[in-house]
Amino acid sequence: MKTYTKESLISELLKIKDMGWIENRRHGNDGGVGNTLEDLLDIEENNLPIPNAAEWELKTQRSTTTSLNTIFHMEPSPRALRFVPQIFLLNYGWKHEEAGRKYPSQEMSFRQTIRGGKITDRGFGFQIDQKNRKVVVTFDHTKISDRHKNWKEEVRTRIGLGPLNPSPYWGFDDLGHKAGTKLTNCFFVKADVKRINGKQHFWYKKIMMLSGFSTEKFIKALSSDYVFIDFDARTGHNHGTKFRLKQEALPSLYNNVKIISE
Repeated sequence: MKTYTKESLISELLKIKDMGWIENRRHGNDGGVGNTLEDLLDIEENNLPIPNAAEWELKTQRSTTTSLNTIFHMEPSPRALRFVPQIFLLNYGWKHEEAGRKYPSQEMSFRQTIRGGKITDRGFGFQIDQKNRKVVVTFDHTKISDRHKNWKEEVRTRIGLGPLNPSPYWGFDDLGHKAGTKLTNCFFVKADVKRINGKQHFWYKKIMMLSGFSTEKFIKALSSDYVFIDFDARTGHNHGTKFRLKQEALPSLYNNVKIISE
């Protein structure tokens, strides 16, 4: 496997850009855009072998994609309460769509995606508490859709329709530390995609060097609808609470963005 300095990596990426359309070397693989570039650079996965430097990664994206990337898992505080399986699922859950088939007949589900400035049709959202430096999950029963009126009455019976008490939250510092360990310095490469003679090809055109992850910018992205928080629990298993990011928003999370090629 090759090793690179930042300068030699930039030079190699520019050479790859100048190659134009390159056939996908991993046909049938959703990660082909990244795998093909790794093959061209002769590196493994997305860890860049740059000696005597802070950790760097290689991140790739199809220029037309609208998909979300899971950046990390993190359960809300207070952690000791195991809020998602013990409170959300038990008090706010509903019958799983596969109950009685794939799962036992009493299987319950709690799946919600919340994002900045939006309230789900079951009344869940979150607020940015700048004073206390927290991202706080909220529940507003007046925002529940009529199609969930039976579930609304079940919640009224189980725990009532008042605000969450206690309210689950993530501290800014905890989020910043977690995100910062996942979103390391990176070379971010965007590729155009098209089919040539029935085969998928990539052109690695836009190259950026991103460094200096910013907690403040991550919190701003949360309130700007770039970051999604997914709860995904059922009676038999809590799949974990995921923070997912719109891929095009990645550069906005760093203090230093250097455009290598547009």
